[in-house]
Amino acid sequence: MNAPETTWLSGMPRKLRSLTSKERLWRRNRSLFWGSLVVAAFVLIAILAKQLSPYNPIEQNWENTLQPPSWQHLCGTDNYGRDVFSRIISATPLDLTVAVTSVILPLIVGVIIGTVAGYYGGIVDTLFMRLVDIVIAFPFLVLIITIVAVLGPGMQNVVLAVAAASWIIYARLVRGEILVAKNLEYVVAAKTLGFSDLRIMARHILPNVITSTIIFGALDVVLDLLVASSLGFLGLGAQPPTPEWGAIISEGRGFMASAWWISTFPGIAIILVGIGFALLADGLADLLRPGQEV
Repeated sequence: MNAPETTWLSGMPRKLRSLTSKERLWRRNRSLFWGSLVVAAFVLIAILAKQLSPYNPIEQNWENTLQPPSWQHLCGTDNYGRDVFSRIISATPLDLTVAVTSVILPLIVGVIIGTVAGYYGGIVDTLFMRLVDIVIAFPFLVLIITIVAVLGPGMQNVVLAVAAASWIIYARLVRGEILVAKNLEYVVAAKTLGFSDLRIMARHILPNVITSTIIFGALDVVLDLLVASSLGFLGLGAQPPTPEWGAIISEGRGFMASAWWISTFPGIAIILVGIGFALLADGLADLLRPGQEV
């Protein structure tokens, strides 16, 4: 008989072969590649915002009002003579921070509530789910606007409002996964061995059910960015003269016929970030799919 054919991978350690397979999968996953590239680019812009801004984003120059895009002002100037490109760049850290923070906070709260409710069931599950039903009874955007109106305008209050309205999504998602996972063999075995409930939930169940929640969170960044920009457009977000994409769009809406660039370029920035996180979420879904092979 002929000896079985070997490849260069056969002599590699198992962990290294697994790493190489994941790397090949990452390279083949175009959504993950392009999404990571776009998100990384905006993160880099946010970090280097002060260095990349050619002008002071809040300094007014009445001699250069409503100037069209040019080599001197890449995105033109607004009705106060401020450089639009500099304002977009300076708004990037604020908008990205608000969008990501608005996902992290409700994700943590929702995962904790959903895990406890799904694992224990009974009266605990009933109480938590009735709370979820109360919150979900209010329209999402109306609830956020109401909370911000009560707390007052400002990006911190926007984050709190979004977190207060969106944790229910993560709680319901995790609860559904927990209800299925807690009856599987490995959980029953952990209970038989006498492990504590906290250890079973944190070390055995959550790592196996959290994948879908992380993927949803990456996609939810897009929604939270749109919500934050919408509140900024309505004047409930960052207050003047702080640059914020939604506020910049609002400032330019009265000049769409004569100075379209004021509202157009921050809108493009929002679209690009949204596409980046959407591609990233799609790529993570493919990468983290159980049984994914190269």
